Amino acid sequence: MIHQVKLRIGEDDLVLETGRMAKQANGAVLARYAGSVVLATVCCSDREVENLDYVPLSVDYNEKYYAAGKIPGGFIKREGRPKDKEILVSRQIDRPMRPLFSKKFKREIQVIPTTISTDQVNPPDIIAMAASSAAVMISDIPFDGPIGTVRVAYLDDNFIINPTFDQIGESKLDIIVSGTEAGITMVEGGAKEVSEDILLDAIKEAHKYIKEICKIQIKLAELAGKEKIVISEEEEQFSLKDEIREWAYSKLEEACFVSGKHNRSKAIKQVRENTLEQFEEKLEENQEKYVYQLFEEMESEIVRKSILEKGIRTDGRKSEDIRSITCEIDVLPRTHGSALFTRGETQALAVTTLGTVYDEQIMDNIEGDTRKTFMLHYNFPPYSVGETKRLFTGRREIGHGHLAERALSAVLPSKEEFPYTIRIVSEVLESNGSSSMATVCGGTLSLLNAGVPVKKSVAGIAMGLVTEGERFVILSDILGEEDHLGDMDFKVAGTEDGITAFQMDIKIAGVDYSILSKALGQAREGRKHILNNEPDNRTAEKLDIGFCSQNHIDAYRS
Repeated sequence: MIHQVKLRIGEDDLVLETGRMAKQANGAVLARYAGSVVLATVCCSDREVENLDYVPLSVDYNEKYYAAGKIPGGFIKREGRPKDKEILVSRQIDRPMRPLFSKKFKREIQVIPTTISTDQVNPPDIIAMAASSAAVMISDIPFDGPIGTVRVAYLDDNFIINPTFDQIGESKLDIIVSGTEAGITMVEGGAKEVSEDILLDAIKEAHKYIKEICKIQIKLAELAGKEKIVISEEEEQFSLKDEIREWAYSKLEEACFVSGKHNRSKAIKQVRENTLEQFEEKLEENQEKYVYQLFEEMESEIVRKSILEKGIRTDGRKSEDIRSITCEIDVLPRTHGSALFTRGETQALAVTTLGTVYDEQIMDNIEGDTRKTFMLHYNFPPYSVGETKRLFTGRREIGHGHLAERALSAVLPSKEEFPYTIRIVSEVLESNGSSSMATVCGGTLSLLNAGVPVKKSVAGIAMGLVTEGERFVILSDILGEEDHLGDMDFKVAGTEDGITAFQMDIKIAGVDYSILSKALGQAREGRKHILNNEPDNRTAEKLDIGFCSQNHIDAYRS
């Protein structure tokens, strides 16, 4: 039986339908908005995977060329590996949905949203996000959703919900906002130096529509939803938990505040190994995993308690402190522009290359063929965190690179002013907290060193949040462990005058707008602090737009 629900957004209806297509999936929803149509399906495996401590979710958004009446370019006339855009949309669907699946479910889950028709006027990615959440809602897979997602543009001093491609191109703000009826869970987008107040108002406006999108999904689930699979009960309680906690807590507390990322990690590992040796005779077979779980719980408690009660972080900083910064330019002799940006234990080598019109990237997709004159590629080699892994470009690399590219594109000169193709490559050499924002900072320096007449310098900072009841602390320039153990991770990039890129993931429900407002204000101060940092003494020149680029500009103009 076919069931439909509708919601008016702007000049068209968002229509969610189930019962007509892909009926063998656990859940399938056909979403339509104007001429854009997305079919989203969700399936889960029929058996549990043992010893999982994460949600085995995969999201694979894909766009079919026939959706726009096109045949793929190139020699192979069929869709191939996922394009960067498809990977980015997959991440935007994954991030707000993942926390709403229970880790106790322990079954592989796959969501596949497919764009099967597009009018090339209304972006289909937003439709895919609604369809994906709705497909899980009507399925038998346990899910604490739904989520709603909208895009917000700011044009002529007005907010536009789910704008067209043309409206996005003309707007000062383009953000995607996801959330539940209770609150916002994800924000991502770019802007042309907008203020914190405009961004906050855009998020508030988005939430009005998000709540309505959630309501129609609940209605569709009431009409056509399947009975949810019962999650199996947890295994027996760990009887040694209290005894181990009493023996190890004070030792772990001392280890958590050892100076230096690797030294701290080694100290925590040593306490854990000593604990396993101490209780070796009492531990039963396969109970070692409970010790690992207990240590993660204790570490989270220790770190969060110190931040909330003492205002002290694991590296000794206070909440608003930013780690020491070193900036160097001209670090490579034969490149057009190079810079080394170091902030604490995070370091990015950014290299700018200038090319001609022949170096432009041809974008062949369902929106039409376009040419890209600015590219930023982010690499995260395993040695940056002291590991050995296969070198590859994954979804994380593409997502972080896109965020940094967005941050810098707002200040680049027009093609008429500077008719070169620009490519930045960021090699992350060390990582302990927001290498994407280090990429933004290093990217700015390398652009200046290459003589690109950027309008203003851009800096980026990663912020965090720790809450307990009514108490909360906002953290500037977070470490990797603070990202993992905290309640919110948000990255803000921009100039002294406004925001150019923004990404936020909230791990808890009901973060108040007053907290977001304070966080954005603290991020602004952090951004200005970074922009005002002088380069390292080994660099003779002062890093400002005039000095670093004037010789190159004069040579170009002559």
